[in-house]
Amino acid sequence: MTTDFGMFQFAKINQPDVNSGYTLDDNARAMIAIGQHYKLTFEESDLTYIHIYLDFIEYCQQADGKFLNYVDFNKNFTDQNAVDSLEDSNGRAIWALGYIISLGHILPEEILIKAKMVFHKAISGCCNDFDSTRAMAFIIKGLYYYNRHEKHTEVRKYIKVLADKIVQMYRHESSADWKWFESYLTYANSVIPEAILCAYAVTGDFVYRDIAKESFDFLLKNTFSENAIKVISNRSWMLKGEEREDFGEQPIDVAYTIIALRKFHDIFKNPMYVDKMEIAFNWFLGNNHLQQIIYNPCTGGCYDGLEENCVNLNQGAESTISYLMARLMINKHLSNDEDEDDDEYSESNPALSAIKMKKNVLYLNKKKIALKRKNHR
Repeated sequence: MTTDFGMFQFAKINQPDVNSGYTLDDNARAMIAIGQHYKLTFEESDLTYIHIYLDFIEYCQQADGKFLNYVDFNKNFTDQNAVDSLEDSNGRAIWALGYIISLGHILPEEILIKAKMVFHKAISGCCNDFDSTRAMAFIIKGLYYYNRHEKHTEVRKYIKVLADKIVQMYRHESSADWKWFESYLTYANSVIPEAILCAYAVTGDFVYRDIAKESFDFLLKNTFSENAIKVISNRSWMLKGEEREDFGEQPIDVAYTIIALRKFHDIFKNPMYVDKMEIAFNWFLGNNHLQQIIYNPCTGGCYDGLEENCVNLNQGAESTISYLMARLMINKHLSNDEDEDDDEYSESNPALSAIKMKKNVLYLNKKKIALKRKNHR
């Protein structure tokens, strides 16, 4: 799915749809996933892809520090950039940059230097201008990861400004039976309480901790049964005071839930969060209402969605990266590695190969590789 320029957006079954072009969203997520994998394995080939995704993110950055999202096959920015809101895309880019910067101690210096340059330019252009709840949450995550690499007063200040804005939204919208930041549950919901928990991890402000837990527990109540997860439908969002629709589930929401569960377990040490991680990951393996596997072990891709009566068999960038991120995250628990606040999990698996392409030819690594941790000094 990846060329020497970036990762294609969509696929037709398991073949990249070159006409769909590229997005900042997908390349930011891909850089996080490859960074997670490199942290564990130190595979040299990962650095090639980190360079590609980082260069793409820089390509999308404009003079004011903000980013455009949509790029066509010919590397031109499309008109869609003027139509869609780009706040969430900008937030994802900052999350990805912050994450890569947090790996600066193991990455080549030129990657760290470029990531920090793009990050600082983006922060100056984004932190004070965005109102999207999820964009602010993604930015907090990026700032949180940057802070793990380098403690910086300005970064801490930005985290507090954004977290306080989200807390104010919570206080305005929540009620006795609706513990949420908005009057609806839509997409990427778990990112918001996770970001507030990250703000607590940096600042030690118990207001952030308590609101993060209260809102996340409310979300879990509305997405988990005793032994299964059913994320919010993308066919119609769950509105406050109304019945939710059951069908139309996307892998990215399951993956984001797993990532957030890991963070909540790191902070609160409640085994319930780990149990739900396993339940959520099993959604990919067939624990869903159709009893259908969503991950394709033959191609390494992940299907684009679970509908009422069928599975969307296209294996695009978003869904494939989502599976990979979930797989990398769950592996730390499965390997009994319980270091507090170390959020990256990894193992070699075919999903990594599914997002790699060399010289515009899809590369699928069919060789079975033993899954084991590598020790590096």
